[in-house]
Amino acid sequence: MMKKYLIFALIAGFTFITLVAYKEARPTPKAPIYKEIKLYSPYSIEKRFGGFQIRSKLDADFKEKPSNMEIFHRMEELEREWAKRDLKIVDKSVIISDENGTEVANIAIKTKEDETFLHSFFGI
Repeated sequence: MMKKYLIFALIAGFTFITLVAYKEARPTPKAPIYKEIKLYSPYSIEKRFGGFQIRSKLDADFKEKPSNMEIFHRMEELEREWAKRDLKIVDKSVIISDENGTEVANIAIKTKEDETFLHSFFGI
C-alpha cells in the first residue's frame, strides 16, 4: 500500500522543489524606465561557454562568473551599488553621472510606476 503512494509523493516533491527553484531564480520585474537607465549601466551580461558572466565597461579586469541561478540576482546587486553612486532624482527626472561626477544623461520620470520602481529597486 505504501509503495503505491511513494511514486506520487516523489513526483509531487520534485515538482514543488522545481517550482521553488524557478521562482527564486527569476529576476525582479522592471518598470519601463529601466530600459533607458540600463543603457548607461557599467555592467553587462555576456554569454560564455559554461554559462554567463558579468563584465564591467569601466574596468577591463572585472569579470564575475556566478551560477546560472544567481546571475540575475548578482547583476541586480551590482546595479544597485552603481545607482547609489551615480544616479540621482531631481524634480521629475533621473540624472545619471559617470565615475567623475559629470552628468551623462537626464531621463524624465513619466509615470508613478517608474518613480515607485526607482525607490524600491535602486533605493534612490
